[in-house]
Amino acid sequence: MDLRIKEVIKEKGMTITELADKMGINRVNLSNMVNGNPTVETLNKIADAIGCPVTELFEQPKSDTAFLSCPHCGKNINIKAE
Repeated sequence: MDLRIKEVIKEKGMTITELADKMGINRVNLSNMVNGNPTVETLNKIADAIGCPVTELFEQPKSDTAFLSCPHCGKNINIKAE
């Protein structure tokens, strides 16, 4: 599942620098979080600072099957919605 953090930041009329200031961290740390594999805690902090639900930071699945990557081995985990 892909994250769309950068797109949501732009949609809310903010820059990475503005968001970092609002979160009380520096821009480089925020960029590293956004471009890396952010934790659920980090995603929640970003969503709170932007003022949106955390679900808005994720792209919606194109079908009834969602894919997650295992944080340990990197393999895709298929999740089928019924």
